[in-house]
Formats: sequence, C-alpha cells, structure tokens
Amino acid sequence: MGDERRGMTAVQSKLDAARADLAEREGVLVAFSGGVDSSVVAAIAHDALGDDAVACTAKSETLPAAELDDARRVAEEIGVRHEIVEFSELDSQAFIENDEERCYHCRTMRLGAMFDRAKELDIDVVCDGTNASDPGEGHRPGLRAVDELDAYSPLLEHGIAKSEVREIANDYGLSVADKPSMACLSSRIPTGLEVTEERLSRIEKAERLLRTWGFDQFRVRDHDGIARIEVGADELEHALDPEFARSAREHIGDLGFDHVTLDLAGYRTGSVSPADEEGEGDGSEGDEDDEPLVEDVFDADYPTADGD
Repeated sequence: MGDERRGMTAVQSKLDAARADLAEREGVLVAFSGGVDSSVVAAIAHDALGDDAVACTAKSETLPAAELDDARRVAEEIGVRHEIVEFSELDSQAFIENDEERCYHCRTMRLGAMFDRAKELDIDVVCDGTNASDPGEGHRPGLRAVDELDAYSPLLEHGIAKSEVREIANDYGLSVADKPSMACLSSRIPTGLEVTEERLSRIEKAERLLRTWGFDQFRVRDHDGIARIEVGADELEHALDPEFARSAREHIGDLGFDHVTLDLAGYRTGSVSPADEEGEGDGSEGDEDDEPLVEDVFDADYPTADGD
C-alpha cells in the first residue's frame, strides 16, 4: 500500500508541475487526436488556462472518420475549445513514396498546419502529446519533426510515462483512458509501397468492418491488394471462427482486396515498416470518408463472441 501511495504521489507531483508550467503561458494550442496522450495534454491545458487553451485536430486522408468523431466527442468531454484544420499528406511526393522517413514527413506537415492555425489565433505555443516513454521505443522519425518545429511536449518535459498518462486520464475521468494507441492509416502500408487514396480508403473501410464486428485491437495491413488482418491475442480465437473467415473473405474482399488473410501472430506494432506505429501523441489524423462500404455489409450474418 505504501509503494502504491508513493507512486500516486509521484504522478500527482508531475501533473501539478505540468499544470503550473502551462498556466504560465498566455495560451497554447494542443495537437489533438483524441487519443489518450493528446487528450491528457488538452485536459491539463484546459485546467490550467481555461479558454486560452485550444485543442486542434488535423483532418487528412490518413485519419479514420471514426477517429475524427472521437476527437470531437472527447474535446466536448474535456470542455476545451476545438478547432479542425485540413491538409493532405498526399500533396507531398516524399510522403507518397513511403520510405523509412514517412512519419517524419507526415508529422512535419501536420504540426506545420498546427503552427499555422496557432499563428492565426495569436498563440505562440503548440503542444503535442509525446510522453516520456516515446523516445525509447525504437525508430521514431516523427520525434525529429517535433524537435525541428519546436513543439512543446509537456508530458515528456515533466517525465510523465505512458502508464502515468493513463492514470492521469483516469483521474480526469476521460473516456479514452484505456484506449489503445492509434497510428495513422498509412502505417498499414509496407515501406516502399506508395501511399494512395485508394489504399487508405479500403484500409479504413476494412477496419471499420472489424470494429463493427466487435473487435477491439486490430489492424488491416495492405500488401498491394492482399489484406492481412491482425487482431489482439485475446481475440484471435474469435477470428479463427469459420464464420468470421467467410464474412471477412466476402466483405473485405468486396472493398478492393484481391486476397484476405489472417495473421496468426496476431496484432503487433511495426509489423510492415520500421517507422510504423508511432502512436497518437502528435495527433495522428485523417480524412472523413462518407462513401458506403458495401451494400448491407453491416447486416451480414456473423456470430458474436458469445455464439449468439
């Protein structure tokens, strides 16, 4: 009990320091994806600055529509002012080429859009959700963009690690406290294979199907027309059901994939590219796509985990 109390005290001290730090600013704009990291930064900023804190979400082709909806909902939950800016990663040939620096190009454009909006609002400080666990997690070229653009990372600055971010989110009563990290849709495309609107669209629709069918942790990797489905280890048995195989082959195949496969290794980050799965601390965003999936796809006869 004593160790637990000391741990809670340490997290509270870090939270108090981050809040006091932001309170000294005249105003901040938070790069906001609606994931747990950026939501905690937005909550702290709103706590410290009230109406002088702005959460900003960048809408582009790489953000699933469901994530944009979540960002709107969580901003309302926090009570923070919410701005949306639009840009396109597909305007950058360097991004389209999808080399090992893709996340660097993406975050440079995204944060650049944030700084542009902050300037319009006469705000000098742009914050992102990089936490103290991020720098040690392998190949993270996007962090270089944060440094180059001089975005401020209060979680990193005050030594707040991922597990502590979730504790703080729980303290604030945020609905995303246990939400898995969400990298942008381009992370599903292997390095060297061009990022196109067609590929991003079919990935988003395939993942929307998996979410509708009740899966929680998943990715659909696009190997030039082959859909490789990854699901969390605790959901793999559910995915091995012959009825799921039938439904996935039929309905995900209808989205433009030539073949649909299930990865028996299950969900794991960075499984197609060394630069993959940078997380959502910077506000990984994308474009809303209102095109229907396939006719009556959500009415497909598919058994639930309980066998109903």
